[in-house]
Amino acid sequence: MTLLSEGTHSGAAARSGRALHALTLVAFLAASSAPAPLYPLYQAKWGFAAFTVTLIFAVYALALLVGLLFFGTMSNRFGRRPVILLALAIQLLAMGLFLLARDSAWLIAARTVQGFATGLATTALAAALLDLDKKAGATINSISPMVGMGVGALGSGLLAQTAPAPLHFVYVLLAAVFLAQTVRTLRSPETSSEFADEPWRPRLRMEVPCEARQTFLRIAPMNIAVWALGGFFLSLMPSLIGEIAPDQTQILGGGAVAALTLAGAVAVLLFRNQPARTALLAGSAAMIAGPTLILFSLNTSSTTVLMTGAMVSGLGFGAGFLGAMRSLAALATAQERAGLLSAFYTESYLSNAVPALIAGFAAQRLGLSETAMMFGATILALAALSFILTLFTKASKPTERKP
Repeated sequence: MTLLSEGTHSGAAARSGRALHALTLVAFLAASSAPAPLYPLYQAKWGFAAFTVTLIFAVYALALLVGLLFFGTMSNRFGRRPVILLALAIQLLAMGLFLLARDSAWLIAARTVQGFATGLATTALAAALLDLDKKAGATINSISPMVGMGVGALGSGLLAQTAPAPLHFVYVLLAAVFLAQTVRTLRSPETSSEFADEPWRPRLRMEVPCEARQTFLRIAPMNIAVWALGGFFLSLMPSLIGEIAPDQTQILGGGAVAALTLAGAVAVLLFRNQPARTALLAGSAAMIAGPTLILFSLNTSSTTVLMTGAMVSGLGFGAGFLGAMRSLAALATAQERAGLLSAFYTESYLSNAVPALIAGFAAQRLGLSETAMMFGATILALAALSFILTLFTKASKPTERKP
């Protein structure tokens, strides 16, 4: 296997590798949000309920969590490139399932396969980017998921509104991108020069060290709020927009997701050099203002106010998640870090999936608008709690724990 030696990491080969893996990461996350604007079309065609939409979304998040937590260390043993290639092959299978879908069961299967592929790819691609350049790799890993989800949702919405075969065209395009990235990855060098010696097996390491437990609990309201809101946007928001602007459901549905995620990427850039406490306070404030605007838009049927609320919420999403992550970053030794991050991501993706499922169940009985009002009120309460907890926590620079 060709290796990219340490000495070439700063040269043209490293730049080419960063571009390759960054594009693959963006493509995976773009594919993850591409179905969101299409859910109203699937509903109209196959006649399933709002709960089924959230189930289709939730199985993706749960499968991603399995891939991330149980198989995330595969690239340490087998290398980054083989695991990335495996994830690309599984993702191509998912695109095929979307193209062949005949009912909601097919969509559930496609999203399950897609979620596992994305979880598998995320850790291997993140590690490959860090192999090539730790500083640039960290920035790319922070920004690429949000950019990818924004581009995927917006592009899918535009294609569904303007291109032929709206339920198929975007998946053909994505399949072509993943096929091209597979060929390019096959021709690329391995980025890791060290491989774990012990036999590999799927296993979960999840624990919160004593020194991090108080902080973990303090940031939980913010982390739950941002991921729950993201889950609502990626599952039910396009259908909700359909009640306000039925003629622009796909474009505005994708646009709302793009506004949330791209604003989140901007927030990460804005607050990347700020203390975690500053990011958490700003994120909490934005997560109060943004959902308030969204709830107001539902009463006024104003798409302009809704999109503004989505952008403000996105700033809260990015700043809040960054602040939560950085609050924990220095509170574990190298040996404890994997278990702590596993617990953090478990909380994150469960918050992404479970509230969306509850909202889908409630929407069948109470109506989508009424459910959105209650969901928004819950987000506001969590964001307000986060603001208060952060405000009254003594500002201090955490001391990083050594191994």
